[in-house]
Amino acid sequence: MAKVTKDTIIMDVLQLDPGTAPFFLEIGMHCLGCPSASGESIEQACMVHGTDADALVEKINAFLESKNNA
Repeated sequence: MAKVTKDTIIMDVLQLDPGTAPFFLEIGMHCLGCPSASGESIEQACMVHGTDADALVEKINAFLESKNNA
């Protein structure tokens, strides 16, 4: 499975696994279906929402890895 990076588009992450949505909601990104989210990278969203992109990527990858190892 490919790893998510800061350059990964949010909509691609959500299509990969809809279970990742809560990670974006936690940073205040409540408009996951809006056009901005479909073309915005994780890094861009984190900049707008004042959060650490590396930490978010780490959480998402750990979540995805745990599901693959289950």
